[in-house]
Amino acid sequence: MKNYKIKMRFTEELRSATDGLWHAITHHKFTDELAAGTISREVLKHYLVQDHRFLDVFVVLLATAVAKARTLKDRIPGCQFLALITSKENTYFERSFAALNVSEEDRIAIPNEECTDDFIELMRDVAERGYLGEILSVLVVCEWSYFIWGERVLPKTSRLDFTCYEWVDLHSGKSFGEVIEYLRGMLDEEGKIMSKHQREKCHQTFLRTVQLEKYFFDSCYKK
Repeated sequence: MKNYKIKMRFTEELRSATDGLWHAITHHKFTDELAAGTISREVLKHYLVQDHRFLDVFVVLLATAVAKARTLKDRIPGCQFLALITSKENTYFERSFAALNVSEEDRIAIPNEECTDDFIELMRDVAERGYLGEILSVLVVCEWSYFIWGERVLPKTSRLDFTCYEWVDLHSGKSFGEVIEYLRGMLDEEGKIMSKHQREKCHQTFLRTVQLEKYFFDSCYKK
């Protein structure tokens, strides 16, 4: 009998190399408190203000992935995701700021957390100088980790406050799952043609992004 060895997907290889950090971000207390609607509104305000600071550079990063994609077929889903980020998701932020009484002045006056600056620097640097695989490594962490926790908490999500449940809804469900599969699939394909050096860079970038996701959640509870 032949012994067939099933090769691990590159994205799974990257995820499995993060040890317990992946579990820490996909099971962080922030995600459970958000779903339950019990999260402190100060914690939620802090999170939303800081997270919104990523939006511009995230759009640049995603647009760069679209530009560097190898075929039109690979570009189209990225363009569709860009449209979602710059419409429905951005609108959620604006509506949530209004509901939580976070003024434009507040948003300007509140300083960045150190991890916010680090995240922005990582995205900007990878967008400007990274391989397509490195760019996808950041995008996959940001979106795949959110999909994992979004799907996990969705069944128990309270429907009393849109500032909580809409953030879960934006990061769960069939449509968002298709985005994740698109991003993972592109990175898996890049993994097949990368040099050893490029694969190592992807591992480093993936791990750094997971670390920053953990620090970002933790920072919301600092005050």
